[in-house]
Amino acid sequence: MQLAPGVHVTVTDRHGGVSAPPYGSRNLGGMVGDAPEAVRANRRALAAELGVDGIVFMRQVHGAGVAFVTEPFGPDAPEVDAVFTTTPRLALASLGADCPAVLVADPRARMVGAAHSGRPGTEAGVAAALVEAMAGKGASPAAMVALVGPGACGRCYEVPAELRDRVAAKVPQTRSVTSWGTPALDLRAGIEAQLRAAGVRDVRHDARCTIESPELYSHRREGVCGRFAGLIWLEEPVTAG
Repeated sequence: MQLAPGVHVTVTDRHGGVSAPPYGSRNLGGMVGDAPEAVRANRRALAAELGVDGIVFMRQVHGAGVAFVTEPFGPDAPEVDAVFTTTPRLALASLGADCPAVLVADPRARMVGAAHSGRPGTEAGVAAALVEAMAGKGASPAAMVALVGPGACGRCYEVPAELRDRVAAKVPQTRSVTSWGTPALDLRAGIEAQLRAAGVRDVRHDARCTIESPELYSHRREGVCGRFAGLIWLEEPVTAG
């Protein structure tokens, strides 16, 4: 779908790939124990399906590192949890199995970015770090549109009380309670608050809870499983003629 003029986003699901159980079948994660050839086949098929020239897959480490990219990473990908680009037809992927993807675009500056914002990344402020890095390259936070992808919701993401209190001390909006009354974290609310504090006015959501949505991978629900992706990319600019 279009997030903004000239900007496309999509969220994959677990179906339509070649990975065997327990990764069946469209696993895009290369570090979860799946057969490497299956992951490569799934990634190639996804790029062809999207009609892009390549996909940037990060070496995600639950941090707040950001990199500007113009092509896919090679085998020695840096450890970052956010990337951004001005290159058309280069898709940026954030992998998850409970951690929300944050997909950001400034359609006027023709710049897009993707972040992986799980609990440690949200605590570290990776979404705000992405917005700041994009602004440093000429984008305007006020012109940005953001989509927060599926993740473990605040009514399901149970954590110890000490952990909830620690994260909420940094990001108060994450404080939550499960539907059964125990301490929880609402990463979606925390990420939106961080984006708005960074100047992003238009924040949208794919509000599916991974734990409750069987079409998506969920580490909390399944243990060993694959990874789906939130992706964002720019169209080629339209030229007069």
